[in-house]
Amino acid sequence: MASFPITLRERCHTLAENPRFKNFIIAMIILNAIVIGMETYPSLYLSFQKGFYLIEKIFIIIFTIEILIRIAGSRPCYGFFKDGWNLFDFFIVASSLVLAGGHFVSVLRILRILRVLRTISIIPSLQRMIGALLATIPAMGNIAFLLGLLFYVFSVMGTIFFGSISPEYFGSMHVTLLTLFQVVTLESWASGVMRPLLGESPWAWLYFVSFILMGTFIVINLFIGVIVNNMQESQAQEQECTRQLEAEALKQELAEMKALLLELNRKVSSGSGR
Repeated sequence: MASFPITLRERCHTLAENPRFKNFIIAMIILNAIVIGMETYPSLYLSFQKGFYLIEKIFIIIFTIEILIRIAGSRPCYGFFKDGWNLFDFFIVASSLVLAGGHFVSVLRILRILRVLRTISIIPSLQRMIGALLATIPAMGNIAFLLGLLFYVFSVMGTIFFGSISPEYFGSMHVTLLTLFQVVTLESWASGVMRPLLGESPWAWLYFVSFILMGTFIVINLFIGVIVNNMQESQAQEQECTRQLEAEALKQELAEMKALLLELNRKVSSGSGR
């Protein structure tokens, strides 16, 4: 009886790490996302409301069993909660159980659609990608500060220069900041914002062109450069880890072969001695 929990843990761990089990959970997450999307059509939802309710219960049961298997298969069990992605999965599933049948319908719907994000925690390559993006946050501090300064200076300038001409875009600093955000995304900045100003301020193009050159083509590209650099470093580290694992596996195979040869030589020597 004492060995039963260990056997159960090993079975749960093996099942949780099984690629077929993981693929099944990914399929259930995607299918759940499709069902939630179908519920956004009122005519379809009202026609099959009981069916959608039953399907939702089935998904909750499947995801709950999955979390329990992963917790039982952890070594030790509380080790499951040391991983941030596991905590995210547990929060989503536990919230669905707590709020099921309650009055927090809007909150429950948001938590349900968040299950789609669980594909990140299931697929290791997506985890590495998100990890690389999070690793760029400290390096982006100076770039974000520079971009903030640029926005602030140009927002003050824009409010002073164009506040009386185009108050809907430059009437106050916070309105100008929103306009500059539209401009930095290059969304209708020429036809929608700049050209109406050219009639009264022919030099307005200089303001917009200089802001776009500094804001979009320099600062934003710095963000992209940092992200790409971190992604490359993450990929290089992953390849290095793979090479180390392959080297360790090769060393282990050589050691096993050496042990087999020594055992074979011992048997041959003992046979010839007879």
